[in-house]
Amino acid sequence: MLPNGDILVAEGRGGSAAKLKPKDVIASVIKAQGNTKVKGGNRITLLRDADGDGTYELKTVFADNLNAPYGLAFADGKLYVANQDALVRFDYADGQTKASAPPVKVTDLPAQINHHWTKSLAVSDDGRQLYVGIGSNSNITERGMEVEIDRAMVWQIDAATGAHKPYATGLRNPTALTIQPGSGQLWTVVNERDELGPDLVPDYLTSVREGAFYGWPYSYWGQNVDPRAQPQNPAKVAAAIKPDYSLGSHVAALGVDFSIPAMGEKFADGAFVGEHGSWNRDNPVGYKVIFVPFSNGKPAGEPIDFATGFRGDDGKTRGRPVGVTVDPKGALIIADDLANTIWRVTRNQ
Repeated sequence: MLPNGDILVAEGRGGSAAKLKPKDVIASVIKAQGNTKVKGGNRITLLRDADGDGTYELKTVFADNLNAPYGLAFADGKLYVANQDALVRFDYADGQTKASAPPVKVTDLPAQINHHWTKSLAVSDDGRQLYVGIGSNSNITERGMEVEIDRAMVWQIDAATGAHKPYATGLRNPTALTIQPGSGQLWTVVNERDELGPDLVPDYLTSVREGAFYGWPYSYWGQNVDPRAQPQNPAKVAAAIKPDYSLGSHVAALGVDFSIPAMGEKFADGAFVGEHGSWNRDNPVGYKVIFVPFSNGKPAGEPIDFATGFRGDDGKTRGRPVGVTVDPKGALIIADDLANTIWRVTRNQ
Protein backbone atom coordinates (compact mmCIF):
# COMPACT_ATOMS: atom_id res chain seq x y z
CA MET A 1 0.00 0.00 0.00
CA LEU A 2 1.32 3.41 -0.99
CA PRO A 3 1.35 6.42 1.37
CA ASN A 4 -1.74 7.99 -0.27
CA GLY A 5 -3.76 4.78 0.12
CA ASP A 6 -3.38 3.49 -3.42
CA ILE A 7 -2.88 -0.26 -3.67
CA LEU A 8 -0.33 -1.90 -5.94
CA VAL A 9 -0.88 -5.50 -7.04
CA ALA A 10 1.94 -7.62 -8.45
CA GLU A 11 0.71 -9.89 -11.24
CA GLY A 12 3.53 -12.33 -11.86
CA ARG A 13 3.77 -15.49 -13.92
CA GLY A 14 7.08 -17.21 -13.42
CA GLY A 15 8.92 -20.47 -12.98
CA SER A 16 10.28 -22.80 -15.63
CA ALA A 17 11.56 -25.79 -13.68
CA ALA A 18 11.58 -29.10 -15.55
CA LYS A 19 9.51 -31.99 -14.21
CA LEU A 20 11.79 -34.54 -12.51
CA LYS A 21 9.30 -37.20 -11.45
CA PRO A 22 5.73 -38.33 -12.25
CA LYS A 23 4.73 -36.56 -9.04
CA ASP A 24 5.80 -33.26 -10.58
CA VAL A 25 3.54 -33.79 -13.60
CA ILE A 26 0.60 -34.69 -11.38
CA ALA A 27 1.26 -31.69 -9.16
CA SER A 28 1.33 -29.30 -12.11
CA VAL A 29 -2.05 -30.55 -13.33
CA ILE A 30 -3.64 -30.25 -9.88
CA LYS A 31 -2.15 -26.82 -9.25
CA ALA A 32 -3.31 -25.56 -12.65
CA GLN A 33 -6.90 -26.28 -11.62
CA GLY A 34 -6.43 -23.80 -8.78
CA ASN A 35 -5.08 -20.98 -10.94
CA THR A 36 -7.02 -18.18 -12.58
CA LYS A 37 -7.89 -18.60 -16.26
CA VAL A 38 -7.49 -14.84 -16.77
CA LYS A 39 -4.74 -14.00 -19.25
CA GLY A 40 -2.06 -11.44 -18.52
CA GLY A 41 0.43 -10.89 -15.78
CA ASN A 42 4.02 -9.73 -15.37
CA ARG A 43 2.89 -6.23 -14.48
CA ILE A 44 1.98 -4.08 -11.51
CA THR A 45 -1.59 -2.78 -11.34
CA LEU A 46 -2.62 0.29 -9.33
CA LEU A 47 -6.02 0.53 -7.61
CA ARG A 48 -7.36 3.83 -6.24
CA ASP A 49 -10.36 4.37 -3.97
CA ALA A 50 -10.49 8.18 -4.01
CA ASP A 51 -13.73 8.59 -2.03
CA GLY A 52 -12.96 5.90 0.56
CA ASP A 53 -16.12 3.86 0.02
CA GLY A 54 -14.24 0.58 -0.35
CA THR A 55 -14.70 0.36 -4.11
CA TYR A 56 -11.82 1.24 -6.41
CA GLU A 57 -12.75 3.75 -9.10
CA LEU A 58 -9.39 3.64 -10.85
CA LYS A 59 -7.62 0.53 -12.10
CA THR A 60 -4.55 1.13 -14.23
CA VAL A 61 -1.23 -0.51 -15.11
CA PHE A 62 1.56 1.14 -13.11
CA ALA A 63 4.40 -0.84 -14.72
CA ASP A 64 4.41 -3.51 -17.43
CA ASN A 65 6.76 -6.00 -19.09
CA LEU A 66 8.31 -7.11 -15.82
CA ASN A 67 9.82 -10.55 -15.19
CA ALA A 68 7.41 -12.28 -12.83
CA PRO A 69 7.10 -9.58 -10.12
CA TYR A 70 6.09 -10.80 -6.67
CA GLY A 71 7.39 -8.88 -3.64
CA LEU A 72 6.71 -5.13 -3.34
CA ALA A 73 8.02 -2.60 -0.82
CA PHE A 74 8.06 1.19 -0.52
CA ALA A 75 10.50 3.49 1.28
CA ASP A 76 11.81 7.04 0.87
CA GLY A 77 10.17 7.73 -2.47
CA LYS A 78 11.29 4.43 -3.98
CA LEU A 79 9.11 1.50 -5.00
CA TYR A 80 11.05 -1.76 -4.86
CA VAL A 81 9.95 -4.77 -6.90
CA ALA A 82 11.32 -8.30 -6.52
CA ASN A 83 11.16 -9.90 -9.95
CA GLN A 84 12.07 -13.57 -10.30
CA ASP A 85 15.53 -12.62 -11.58
CA ALA A 86 16.34 -9.20 -10.07
CA LEU A 87 15.43 -6.64 -7.45
CA VAL A 88 14.56 -3.34 -9.16
CA ARG A 89 13.29 0.06 -8.09
CA PHE A 90 11.13 2.85 -9.46
CA ASP A 91 11.11 6.47 -8.37
CA TYR A 92 7.67 7.32 -7.01
CA ALA A 93 5.92 10.65 -6.34
CA ASP A 94 2.78 10.82 -4.22
CA GLY A 95 -0.31 10.25 -6.35
CA GLN A 96 1.59 8.91 -9.35
CA THR A 97 -0.41 6.35 -11.35
CA LYS A 98 2.21 5.18 -13.86
CA ALA A 99 5.95 4.62 -13.68
CA SER A 100 7.72 7.61 -15.23
CA ALA A 101 10.84 5.69 -16.29
CA PRO A 102 12.11 2.13 -16.69
CA PRO A 103 13.12 0.37 -13.46
CA VAL A 104 16.66 0.60 -12.12
CA LYS A 105 18.30 -2.69 -11.14
CA VAL A 106 19.40 -2.89 -7.50
CA THR A 107 20.90 -6.38 -7.77
CA ASP A 108 20.46 -9.66 -9.60
CA LEU A 109 18.64 -12.49 -7.82
CA PRO A 110 19.12 -16.26 -8.29
CA ALA A 111 17.04 -17.27 -11.31
CA GLN A 112 18.45 -20.60 -12.54
CA ILE A 113 15.71 -23.25 -12.85
CA ASN A 114 13.42 -21.36 -10.41
CA HIS A 115 11.62 -24.37 -8.96
CA HIS A 116 10.36 -21.82 -6.45
CA TRP A 117 10.28 -18.61 -8.47
CA THR A 118 8.59 -16.14 -6.12
CA LYS A 119 10.86 -13.59 -4.44
CA SER A 120 9.32 -12.08 -1.31
CA LEU A 121 10.37 -8.63 -0.12
CA ALA A 122 10.41 -6.35 2.93
CA VAL A 123 12.21 -3.12 3.80
CA SER A 124 13.62 -2.08 7.18
CA ASP A 125 11.95 0.76 9.07
CA ASP A 126 14.77 3.15 8.18
CA GLY A 127 14.65 2.18 4.49
CA ARG A 128 18.34 1.29 4.39
CA GLN A 129 18.07 -2.51 4.24
CA LEU A 130 15.99 -4.71 1.97
CA TYR A 131 15.20 -8.35 2.65
CA VAL A 132 14.44 -10.84 -0.12
CA GLY A 133 13.14 -14.36 0.47
CA ILE A 134 14.48 -16.87 -2.06
CA GLY A 135 13.02 -20.38 -2.25
CA SER A 136 14.87 -23.63 -2.91
CA ASN A 137 15.35 -25.15 -6.36
CA SER A 138 13.78 -28.46 -5.37
CA ASN A 139 11.60 -30.17 -2.83
CA ILE A 140 14.47 -31.91 -1.04
CA THR A 141 17.71 -31.49 -3.09
CA GLU A 142 16.64 -33.73 -5.99
CA ARG A 143 18.75 -31.58 -8.32
CA GLY A 144 21.81 -31.64 -6.07
CA MET A 145 23.19 -28.98 -3.76
CA GLU A 146 25.04 -27.01 -6.44
CA VAL A 147 21.78 -25.52 -7.74
CA GLU A 148 20.83 -24.53 -4.17
CA ILE A 149 23.68 -22.03 -3.81
CA ASP A 150 22.24 -18.68 -2.61
CA ARG A 151 18.78 -20.24 -2.26
CA ALA A 152 16.48 -21.38 0.57
CA MET A 153 17.38 -18.24 2.48
CA VAL A 154 16.70 -14.58 3.11
CA TRP A 155 19.13 -12.08 1.65
CA GLN A 156 19.88 -8.72 3.24
CA ILE A 157 20.52 -6.09 0.57
CA ASP A 158 21.91 -2.59 1.01
CA ALA A 159 19.33 -0.31 -0.62
CA ALA A 160 21.95 2.23 -1.71
CA THR A 161 24.59 -0.07 -3.19
CA GLY A 162 22.90 -3.41 -3.89
CA ALA A 163 25.53 -5.25 -1.85
CA HIS A 164 23.98 -8.37 -0.35
CA LYS A 165 24.68 -11.20 2.06
CA PRO A 166 22.82 -14.20 3.49
CA TYR A 167 20.76 -13.01 6.46
CA ALA A 168 19.20 -16.35 7.47
CA THR A 169 19.40 -19.78 5.82
CA GLY A 170 17.67 -23.18 5.80
CA LEU A 171 14.28 -21.66 4.90
CA ARG A 172 12.87 -23.90 2.15
CA ASN A 173 10.49 -21.34 0.64
CA PRO A 174 10.04 -18.05 2.53
CA THR A 175 7.01 -16.84 0.58
CA ALA A 176 6.27 -13.59 2.43
CA LEU A 177 8.22 -11.20 4.64
CA THR A 178 7.09 -8.40 6.94
CA ILE A 179 8.51 -6.11 9.62
CA GLN A 180 6.92 -6.22 13.07
CA PRO A 181 5.79 -2.74 14.18
CA GLY A 182 7.66 -1.35 17.15
CA SER A 183 10.41 -3.95 17.32
CA GLY A 184 11.59 -3.78 13.71
CA GLN A 185 11.90 -7.59 13.79
CA LEU A 186 11.72 -9.42 10.45
CA TRP A 187 9.14 -12.24 10.18
CA THR A 188 8.34 -14.73 7.45
CA VAL A 189 5.98 -17.54 6.51
CA VAL A 190 7.64 -20.62 5.05
CA ASN A 191 6.32 -23.43 2.86
CA GLU A 192 7.98 -26.63 4.02
CA ARG A 193 8.86 -29.85 2.17
CA ASP A 194 6.51 -32.42 0.64
CA GLU A 195 6.30 -36.22 0.34
CA LEU A 196 6.49 -37.10 4.03
CA GLY A 197 2.75 -37.68 4.25
CA PRO A 198 -0.33 -35.51 4.81
CA ASP A 199 0.64 -34.47 8.33
CA LEU A 200 4.29 -33.53 7.74
CA VAL A 201 5.96 -31.09 7.51
CA PRO A 202 4.18 -28.07 9.04
CA ASP A 203 4.42 -24.78 7.22
CA TYR A 204 5.26 -22.06 9.71
CA LEU A 205 5.39 -18.45 10.83
CA THR A 206 8.66 -17.38 12.40
CA SER A 207 10.86 -14.48 13.32
CA VAL A 208 13.97 -14.34 11.16
CA ARG A 209 17.15 -14.09 13.20
CA GLU A 210 20.34 -12.84 11.59
CA GLY A 211 22.79 -15.71 11.06
CA ALA A 212 20.24 -18.38 12.02
CA PHE A 213 19.77 -21.73 10.25
CA TYR A 214 16.24 -23.18 10.06
CA GLY A 215 16.92 -26.75 8.95
CA TRP A 216 16.35 -27.21 5.21
CA PRO A 217 17.31 -29.59 3.74
CA TYR A 218 18.85 -31.63 6.56
CA SER A 219 16.12 -31.35 9.16
CA TYR A 220 12.66 -29.94 9.77
CA TRP A 221 10.89 -28.27 12.67
CA GLY A 222 14.16 -27.84 14.44
CA GLN A 223 16.32 -30.94 14.61
CA ASN A 224 14.05 -33.66 13.16
CA VAL A 225 16.35 -35.29 10.60
CA ASP A 226 15.13 -35.75 7.03
CA PRO A 227 17.01 -38.86 5.79
CA ARG A 228 16.30 -37.98 2.16
CA ALA A 229 18.91 -35.21 2.34
CA GLN A 230 22.24 -36.90 1.67
CA PRO A 231 24.96 -36.60 2.70
CA GLN A 232 23.68 -35.48 6.06
CA ASN A 233 25.28 -32.64 8.01
CA PRO A 234 25.07 -33.31 11.77
CA ALA A 235 26.58 -29.93 12.64
CA LYS A 236 23.89 -28.13 10.66
CA VAL A 237 21.16 -30.23 12.26
CA ALA A 238 22.50 -29.40 15.71
CA ALA A 239 22.36 -25.70 14.86
CA ALA A 240 18.86 -25.76 13.40
CA ILE A 241 16.39 -23.39 15.07
CA LYS A 242 12.82 -24.44 15.77
CA PRO A 243 10.36 -22.00 14.17
CA ASP A 244 8.06 -19.88 16.31
CA TYR A 245 4.62 -21.08 15.20
CA SER A 246 3.20 -24.04 13.26
CA LEU A 247 0.53 -23.26 10.68
CA GLY A 248 -0.17 -26.89 9.79
CA SER A 249 1.12 -29.11 7.01
CA HIS A 250 0.64 -28.07 3.38
CA VAL A 251 -1.54 -25.01 4.05
CA ALA A 252 0.74 -23.11 1.62
CA ALA A 253 0.99 -19.82 3.48
CA LEU A 254 1.78 -17.08 0.94
CA GLY A 255 1.06 -13.83 2.76
CA VAL A 256 1.70 -12.24 6.16
CA ASP A 257 1.20 -8.82 7.73
CA PHE A 258 0.85 -7.47 11.25
CA SER A 259 -2.37 -6.03 12.61
CA ILE A 260 -2.89 -2.55 14.07
CA PRO A 261 -5.07 -1.34 17.00
CA ALA A 262 -7.62 0.13 14.57
CA MET A 263 -8.71 -3.44 13.76
CA GLY A 264 -10.42 -3.73 17.15
CA GLU A 265 -9.53 -5.42 20.42
CA LYS A 266 -9.76 -9.01 19.16
CA PHE A 267 -7.39 -8.38 16.26
CA ALA A 268 -5.26 -5.57 17.71
CA ASP A 269 -2.08 -7.57 18.31
CA GLY A 270 -1.06 -10.35 15.97
CA ALA A 271 -0.39 -11.38 12.41
CA PHE A 272 -2.66 -12.21 9.49
CA VAL A 273 -1.62 -15.12 7.28
CA GLY A 274 -2.99 -15.88 3.82
CA GLU A 275 -3.20 -19.65 3.24
CA HIS A 276 -3.34 -20.51 -0.45
CA GLY A 277 -4.42 -24.08 0.27
CA SER A 278 -3.08 -27.61 -0.16
CA TRP A 279 -2.86 -29.59 -3.38
CA ASN A 280 -1.55 -32.89 -1.95
CA ARG A 281 -3.97 -33.94 0.79
CA ASP A 282 -7.14 -36.05 0.61
CA ASN A 283 -8.67 -33.61 3.09
CA PRO A 284 -7.66 -30.16 1.83
CA VAL A 285 -6.44 -27.55 4.30
CA GLY A 286 -5.82 -23.83 4.06
CA TYR A 287 -7.93 -21.80 1.61
CA LYS A 288 -8.47 -19.05 4.17
CA VAL A 289 -6.93 -16.14 6.02
CA ILE A 290 -6.14 -16.71 9.67
CA PHE A 291 -5.16 -14.42 12.53
CA VAL A 292 -2.35 -15.48 14.87
CA PRO A 293 -2.67 -13.72 18.25
CA PHE A 294 0.52 -12.25 19.74
CA SER A 295 1.55 -11.38 23.29
CA ASN A 296 4.81 -9.68 24.24
CA GLY A 297 5.96 -9.77 20.65
CA LYS A 298 5.45 -13.53 20.11
CA PRO A 299 2.63 -15.80 18.89
CA ALA A 300 0.35 -16.75 21.78
CA GLY A 301 -2.66 -19.00 21.34
CA GLU A 302 -4.61 -20.84 18.70
CA PRO A 303 -5.16 -19.27 15.27
CA ILE A 304 -8.49 -17.60 14.54
CA ASP A 305 -10.24 -18.02 11.19
CA PHE A 306 -10.54 -14.48 9.83
CA ALA A 307 -11.72 -14.88 6.23
CA THR A 308 -13.15 -18.17 5.00
CA GLY A 309 -15.42 -19.51 2.27
CA PHE A 310 -12.77 -19.66 -0.44
CA ARG A 311 -13.34 -23.41 -0.55
CA GLY A 312 -16.92 -24.49 0.12
CA ASP A 313 -18.37 -27.52 1.86
CA ASP A 314 -19.31 -28.74 -1.62
CA GLY A 315 -15.61 -29.18 -2.38
CA LYS A 316 -15.52 -26.37 -4.93
CA THR A 317 -12.69 -23.86 -4.68
CA ARG A 318 -13.81 -20.32 -5.48
CA GLY A 319 -10.76 -18.42 -4.31
CA ARG A 320 -7.20 -18.78 -3.03
CA PRO A 321 -5.68 -16.12 -0.76
CA VAL A 322 -2.15 -14.96 -1.50
CA GLY A 323 -0.92 -11.59 -0.24
CA VAL A 324 -2.45 -9.83 2.76
CA THR A 325 -1.94 -6.18 3.72
CA VAL A 326 -3.35 -4.13 6.58
CA ASP A 327 -4.40 -0.62 5.54
CA PRO A 328 -4.11 2.40 7.90
CA LYS A 329 -7.87 2.46 8.48
CA GLY A 330 -7.86 -1.05 9.91
CA ALA A 331 -9.10 -3.03 6.92
CA LEU A 332 -7.39 -6.14 5.60
CA ILE A 333 -6.64 -6.28 1.88
CA ILE A 334 -6.52 -9.82 0.45
CA ALA A 335 -5.21 -10.74 -3.00
CA ASP A 336 -6.99 -13.79 -4.44
CA ASP A 337 -5.26 -15.32 -7.47
CA LEU A 338 -8.01 -17.79 -8.36
CA ALA A 339 -10.96 -15.38 -8.37
CA ASN A 340 -8.59 -12.72 -9.76
CA THR A 341 -9.98 -10.39 -7.09
CA ILE A 342 -8.78 -7.99 -4.41
CA TRP A 343 -10.92 -8.25 -1.28
CA ARG A 344 -11.19 -5.60 1.44
CA VAL A 345 -12.40 -6.86 4.84
CA THR A 346 -13.55 -4.21 7.33
CA ARG A 347 -14.84 -4.16 10.90
CA ASN A 348 -18.53 -4.40 11.65
CA GLN A 349 -19.53 -0.95 12.88
